Amino acid sequence: MKTFQINICLFLLTIFIISGCKKNVVINEKQAILFQVDYVNYSGGYQHNGFIIDNQGNILTYKNPQIWNFPDKDFKLSERQVRDNIGNCLNSGKKIPEEELKKYTSYIKNISSTKITALKNVKADAGSVEYICYQFSENSGIYKGCLIKAEGDFTRENLNFFSRKVTTWLKNINDTIEKK
Repeated sequence: MKTFQINICLFLLTIFIISGCKKNVVINEKQAILFQVDYVNYSGGYQHNGFIIDNQGNILTYKNPQIWNFPDKDFKLSERQVRDNIGNCLNSGKKIPEEELKKYTSYIKNISSTKITALKNVKADAGSVEYICYQFSENSGIYKGCLIKAEGDFTRENLNFFSRKVTTWLKNINDTIEKK
């Protein structure tokens, strides 16, 4: 009988430990942006457009903004740069449902800890589309972007399993915005 009770206690302890390890991503209210799709093409006239998904699931679009803060080579932006970029966006009127946003936001940590393939030149004069996710550090006030995928003149891809899912999701969102 005593062995049975010990086994039950161990079983319950194991369940508590496993459930405590479950990734439960909470969207930080101080993190203004989560995802971005950015298209730039310098051939045949300058084109720059895309969208940002904020922490509320709003889809904010931009088209040839006069002033724009591009991430540095490490995909970092300051809090002020992000605020300025948001100020140059328009609310599309479309919003990602909360559960869907939580699902895709939960992939950010995994994607950001995975390697990215080397640049590969595949086209000319096609421009570049970058799919990016962001993590925000309250301590430094810095947004650290992570490239999910780049397409166009050059391609690169994040090797994480979830990268393709997130890229497909962002492409579907882009298609609904363009049909508007």
